[in-house]
Amino acid sequence: MTAIHATAIIDPKAELDPSVSVGPYAVIGPHVRIGAGTTVGPHAVIEGHTTIGRDNRIFQFASLGAMPQDKKYAGEPTELHIGDRNTIREFCTFNTGSAQDAGVTRIGDDNWVMAYVHIAHDCQIGNDNTLANNATFAGHVHVGSHVTVGGLTGVHQFVKIGSYTMLGFASAVTQDVPPYMLVDGNPLAVRGFNAVGLKRRGFSSERVSAIKQMHKALYRKGQTLEEARAEIAGLATSAPEAAADVAMMLDFLQAATRGIAR
Repeated sequence: MTAIHATAIIDPKAELDPSVSVGPYAVIGPHVRIGAGTTVGPHAVIEGHTTIGRDNRIFQFASLGAMPQDKKYAGEPTELHIGDRNTIREFCTFNTGSAQDAGVTRIGDDNWVMAYVHIAHDCQIGNDNTLANNATFAGHVHVGSHVTVGGLTGVHQFVKIGSYTMLGFASAVTQDVPPYMLVDGNPLAVRGFNAVGLKRRGFSSERVSAIKQMHKALYRKGQTLEEARAEIAGLATSAPEAAADVAMMLDFLQAATRGIAR
């Protein structure tokens, strides 16, 4: 049987796998679905049209699925989707989407989300990210995978953050951050590329070397963005092992809408 504490309030219409555990005084609304092996801590509130996958650990006082903090919101049935094996620590707040975007806020798999993190409406968060305490994501932010975000960092609405980036402590992120970069500060500055993070994730020396060349093209040669993109494109031929990394960078630069941090 589902391990629900006697003081928890679970709407009869909520769909919980029999292996879900719910702690004291938690509140779960009628449009919530929770997958196998997930645990919900004491006093957590899960509401809205929220779907949560398998083996997540949701700590006490988290608020998931509340309506967006958007004055345009008019009660539309927007959603929050959370994947598998995420750790969501105390006092995190994840909102549902808005009708002005896809209508869904998404968090992928295997994310480590520390206390007081806010993920606003329509954010799209990838997999295996580490979001440190008090990181705050405004609406419509897109984050790739394998990203580390330092504590007290604020991300402006509509910003895109590429995969394998590292954002330092207390950064003010107002422009798109290309993949593999290391940034921090207010105003934000690119300090280099995420060499240590790439090596920890098993990148070969050839791939790291190609990413170093991409960083130089964007930030060290005084080139225009178009000139840098042309040089980066050439690396797909000269460094074939890094072809997928080059493609990721070029796709990101093509899709950037707020200008890249430079």
